[in-house]
Parts: sequence; C-alpha cells; structure tokens
Amino acid sequence: MVRTVFRVLGALGLVLMVGVVAHVGAGYTTAEVSSDAMRPTYAPGDRVLLERTEAGAVRRGDVVLQRTAGRYGGLAVIQRVVGVGGDRVAQEPGEPVTVNGKPLQEPYVNDGDPSGTTAPAYDVVVPEGRLFLLGDHRANSNDSRFFLDDRSGTVPEGAVLARAFDDRSGLVGAGLTALLGLVLVLGALAAEITGRRRHPVR
Repeated sequence: MVRTVFRVLGALGLVLMVGVVAHVGAGYTTAEVSSDAMRPTYAPGDRVLLERTEAGAVRRGDVVLQRTAGRYGGLAVIQRVVGVGGDRVAQEPGEPVTVNGKPLQEPYVNDGDPSGTTAPAYDVVVPEGRLFLLGDHRANSNDSRFFLDDRSGTVPEGAVLARAFDDRSGLVGAGLTALLGLVLVLGALAAEITGRRRHPVR
C-alpha cells in the first residue's frame, strides 16, 4: 500500500516536471544581444530573457525581439516599441521624441540623448497593426527612422517574436514546481528501492 502511494506520487512528480519544461519551452525564449543599439539597457553579449507574445499584445515601451522581411538580413533584432497603431510619432534632431504631440519621457536612452547625431527628422502616423521601433542608443541604432520610405519605418505586429520582461515570479513558481516534482520522483524511487530490499523477489 505504501509503495503504491509513493508510485502515484512519483508519477505526479514526473507529470509536474514534464509540464513545467513544456510550459517554459513554449512560453519563453532567450536572445543574445549582438550590437550596441540597445545600450545602456542591454550590452553586446547580454542574454535577454523574453516571453513569447501574440500580435496585438505589445504595448508602447515594450522591448521586443522582432524579425522583419527585408531588414537586417533576416536576423531577429531587439528594439523598443515607441509607437503603436494610430500614434503620431515625430522628432527633430536634438529634440525629444513626441508621441501624439507630447514629449516622450525616456530615462533609458543612452547618455540621455533621445535623438542621436545621425538621426533624420521624421513625423509619421503609425498604421493600424504596425509598430514604430527605436533602439535605446539612438546614435548607433539602425531602427525605424532609417526605413521611413517603407510604411513610415514601421513593422507589422506579427513580426514580434517575443518581448523582454522584468517580472520573473512566474519562472520562480515554475522552478519551485519542477523542484517539487523532482522531490516526489526521487522519493518514489527511494521508496521503491527500499521496498525491494525489504522484500526481495525470489
């Protein structure tokens, strides 16, 4: 009877471990930063943890991993969402970015410079279902500002593969669940071994 209980608990532990692995594998990914375009938020070599997201779930201010056909040699890049569908995004060299006529507060930009020495002036309305993206290191980011002749530099929402996130409580909970599953599996194995030693098969 006791061994049966431990076997059930062991099976439950295995289910928990497999479930956590499947959940994390399906819901999260990582990407390595390869350029200075997102300094100081991310530096080259940093590995960014991202959660997979659906089109339409991205919000202004999110840092996203996106891949757009015809840009960056087909590689996925990390950039920040500055404008979403319907937003009017504008900027003059040396001035802050404005969204719908209001200066955007951007404490994350490199050296406090929201423009960058090579940035062209722009004034665009983001089409519905698309995003206007910038790097945090504006002087060293090949972002939406440099593709203005292609749908005002915007990318489709569907180009977003995942977004960075700071709240890791969900992953901590998943880790604890996996640990519980491991304890149950190990407990079941120990009980099985002990039971066989006490009652050897003849």
